[in-house]
Amino acid sequence: MTPQDRATTAVTAARQDLLDLSHFIHAHPELGYEEFVSAEAVALAAESHGFVVERGIAGLATAFRASAGHGSLHVALCAEYDALPDVGHACGHNIIAAASLGAAIGLAAVADELDLTVVLLGTPSEEGGGGKIDLVNAGYFDDVHVAMMVHPWPSDRLDAACLAVDHFDVRYDGREAHASAAPWEGINALDALTIAQVSLSLLRQQLRPGDQIHGIVVEGGSAANIIPSRVVGRYMCRATTIDRLAELRERVDRCFSAGALATGASLTITTLGSAFSHMESDPDVLRHYRSAAESLGRSFELDDRGEPAPTLSTDMANVSLVVPSIHPLLAIATNGAVNHQPEFAAACVGDSADGAVIDGALALARTAILVAEDAPLRHRLMERT
Repeated sequence: MTPQDRATTAVTAARQDLLDLSHFIHAHPELGYEEFVSAEAVALAAESHGFVVERGIAGLATAFRASAGHGSLHVALCAEYDALPDVGHACGHNIIAAASLGAAIGLAAVADELDLTVVLLGTPSEEGGGGKIDLVNAGYFDDVHVAMMVHPWPSDRLDAACLAVDHFDVRYDGREAHASAAPWEGINALDALTIAQVSLSLLRQQLRPGDQIHGIVVEGGSAANIIPSRVVGRYMCRATTIDRLAELRERVDRCFSAGALATGASLTITTLGSAFSHMESDPDVLRHYRSAAESLGRSFELDDRGEPAPTLSTDMANVSLVVPSIHPLLAIATNGAVNHQPEFAAACVGDSADGAVIDGALALARTAILVAEDAPLRHRLMERT
């Protein structure tokens, strides 16, 4: 049997465990840094397949490192398992976690033969906080030669246009007053946010291609007849590079300052988590992923036709700037739904989603095997550490 055959056999043998894990995570949606049940489920599943697991790494209760093998080429599979508020697993992180575990199981079966160390990293809070960035900063990618994961999507794509992104809260503090009897005694924090929103809307016509601003009102006052004294908004800014993002934030922050200046409300801006960078996928690793995915019947006709890459943001992008990485998109049947919709969450369990778990595991395992057997690429990857 070839290494590809042995890895496939290992993944196939673990099939039911992988699908059970995907369904379990989907049924227990947890927000970033609070994925206690889901993270432990993945860690336990890894232990049951012979991995040595270190929990609570980088000071994060829901992060872990599971390893197998002691080879010279270190391959990391990234598992995500956080959900979104209200819509649960509408980005399919249950599929990601199960597919990465499956790939790790497949590679562990050939680790000695191919001189590999296989690492499954449990990475919390992709939807905002940036658990992978925490692990980068704590040194958990320092000895990694290549990092990989797949992400469910309505179509198969080799890559996405990953935008750099900042997450932050904006808070205005004013002064209450009776909205009818003495409104002049108040300082209207909601007016301050309204002025900022208008300023942001006007700014949009001067934004460069790839720049984006979006947000929600988290807290907008307590009663219609009370001048709002406290208003909170949550915002995201995106740009094509981390440097462009810093430039955009300066302009956006001035819009929020305008609201404070016009109304007399005080302004507090609080950054949430870490800034996500743009992504730089490794073309040679991605070439091997294409071959592996196509061997499973996956097609990349949209890429071949030159269709625009979908835009998204991910903390895997930060990993890609320090470790050769890939983050391809793996198709599931969604009946027209897109990520972050309730209908997409519903599509992340069922036959198509289960097929994506197994295809994702096999594609990543086969990719890593092709990388390990590609002598020039292996040499290049190992040269960096």
